[in-house]
Amino acid sequence: MPKGSLTLSPDGRQATLELIAAVIDQPKWPAYEAPYLPAVMSLKVVWKATDEKVLINDKEKHFRFEGFRAIAQAEARVSVPSLDFSWRSDPLKTSHAEFAIIGTEVNGKYFDEYEKS
Repeated sequence: MPKGSLTLSPDGRQATLELIAAVIDQPKWPAYEAPYLPAVMSLKVVWKATDEKVLINDKEKHFRFEGFRAIAQAEARVSVPSLDFSWRSDPLKTSHAEFAIIGTEVNGKYFDEYEKS
């Protein structure tokens, strides 16, 4: 993810991911050695925390999340210049997710270090 693609509000309750990435269009995938064409994808995702707190702490799996349930919205665009093809999702304001959370998580060896502190 390019530096600056993810921005956080000062209070950490809103995050915005905006990126433009070179990708490939490979219509015959997963065929072995399927041909592909260069493509470009742009994506914007916004998470906004609600007031509903979420805590997941699973010591057996070495995983902890602390944060809030969130509202998430996304929009995307894809283009394949060589085919003069482009596609655009519905606008961000019409998007909604069934489930989203925003917060802090630790896992693996970092979980163990977090538990000691």
